[in-house]
Amino acid sequence: QLQLVESGGGLVQSGGSLRLSCAASRLTLGYYIIGWFRQAPGKEREGVSCISRTGDSINYADSVKGRFTISRDNAKNTVYLQMNSLKPEDTAVYYCAPVFSCGSSWPPFGSWGQGTQVTVSS
Repeated sequence: QLQLVESGGGLVQSGGSLRLSCAASRLTLGYYIIGWFRQAPGKEREGVSCISRTGDSINYADSVKGRFTISRDNAKNTVYLQMNSLKPEDTAVYYCAPVFSCGSSWPPFGSWGQGTQVTVSS
């Protein structure tokens, strides 16, 4: 079952930073293109960022460009999302998932995990 585990969320003040991690215990993340997504209360889930298998292709949603950085360490079987200059509108549950491609969009497949809550206070 393609399900990943997210961690690293928390409560932070506006302007603060958090680093999210996306890990897998029973599959090799290096085989997959990975995307980060988020879902705010009352809103649809949206794509945040994606990274190719080797990390040489990366894309971001316009809303996070210049503030968020995606990276991966295939030796540690982990994908990261460094979030800086956080804003209250970044408040959401963040999810990672394997995706079919990393272009102008990154359609996910597999099952969603529990996600990790990010709350940014003003």
